[in-house]
Amino acid sequence: MGVTRLKRKDRKNKARANNKVARIKQLLMTPVIKNVDMDELRAQFGEAPKNNKENTEASAEQKEETSAE
Repeated sequence: MGVTRLKRKDRKNKARANNKVARIKQLLMTPVIKNVDMDELRAQFGEAPKNNKENTEASAEQKEETSAE
């Protein structure tokens, strides 16, 4: 008696296994960032704008003036 093989299912299972291995390899290839100097990064981008009531009120008034025109 001969053995019948499910060729299509076999190919699908092998493809699934290969995709899992490829996905794991892809995740392992991304470098891990270590020892980041936050002060140096902040210096590169400049100072962040301060959020206070005066700035928000002034910007709200400017929006109202432009919408009225």
